[in-house]
Order: sequence, then C-alpha cells, then structure tokens
Amino acid sequence: PAFGGNIMATIVTANNRPQMATVRHKVMNPLQRDDAKSGVVIREDYSFDLEEDKSKYISFEKEKTNLINITDANVIVAGGRGIKDAKNFAMIEELALALDGAVGASRAAVDSEWIAYSHQVGQTGKTVKPGIYIAIGISGAIQHLAGMSSADYIVAINKDPDAPIFKVADLGIVGDLFEVVPKLIKRIKEVRA
Repeated sequence: PAFGGNIMATIVTANNRPQMATVRHKVMNPLQRDDAKSGVVIREDYSFDLEEDKSKYISFEKEKTNLINITDANVIVAGGRGIKDAKNFAMIEELALALDGAVGASRAAVDSEWIAYSHQVGQTGKTVKPGIYIAIGISGAIQHLAGMSSADYIVAINKDPDAPIFKVADLGIVGDLFEVVPKLIKRIKEVRA
C-alpha cells in the first residue's frame, strides 16, 4: 500500500536488497528517545534516468462518502461477511452514529462491494488504533487482525463461537448480529437520550 493505503504500488530495485521496508502508522507504540544512541550517515552517489517513466495514469474517481475517516476515529464499528449484503451496512452505520464513531469493514465486505475501500481495516486496508473497536460479523482473519488488534478495547459479535476474532476480543457476544445489534442500538439511544 502507498499514499495512505489509497493505492497499491510496485517498487522495483532490481539490484539491491532489501527492496523496501516500511512500518505502518499506529501498528506499534513509538520507542522512547535514547540520546545515548548514535549513528553514522553514509553518503552514497546515485543516478537515475528521469526519462524512463514506469508510472501510468489510468483514471481518477472521487469516492462518495460522508462518513468519519477510520484512522481518526476513537470508536469504530466494523462489518464483515456476516452482514450478508450492502443494505445491512445501514445497521452498522446507525450503531456507529449512535456512538459518534466511524464505519469500518473487513476485506470480504469491501470485495463484495458492500462498502467503499476507504473503510477497509486490515493488512491491505488501513491500520487503526481506536479506543473501542466493535467487530460485527467478522470472523477474524489474520489479515484483518493485523489492522485492528492494537485497539484499546475490542468487542466481537459473531454467531460462530469458534471465530478467531474472539481470541483478541475483550468482550465477545456469541449471537445472531441481526438480533443483537438492533437491541444494542436501541439501548444506546435510550441511555444517551
């Protein structure tokens, strides 16, 4: 991923290893400053051919969204394959709105075109570190966990008691999301009224 996870870039350095090493924002906590450590700057001469352009512009499409950016959110409510179709994401959006949060999604939901890529959490999406992450209908593939397991508090709602998401959850609810989530929304609205 490049440019904040908005595109996939192929980086070629055929004669050198490692080719590229990066660390995504919010994947780990920063180290404390240690003034006792020092390093040596090695200056290298290099040259490259500006005439050889390997980039190709294909098109630009502005994404239609009025939802909160998931990387800035303190609360994220994310839906996965268990949501079953795009219209059911309205329930995820309603819960996120009730909690002043953002809407996230698993890759399966994005690949099914139920929600835009900008909401994808995981290895091929965005890495997030919210105060609360609510995973609804998400099984917990390792690629998804890589993007959200640093959340302070994780709630999982899934009907499969053996779903891997429960291994990282602080609170797990085994149940049908279509019964649990509407009750949760109703109760939150009552408490906040």
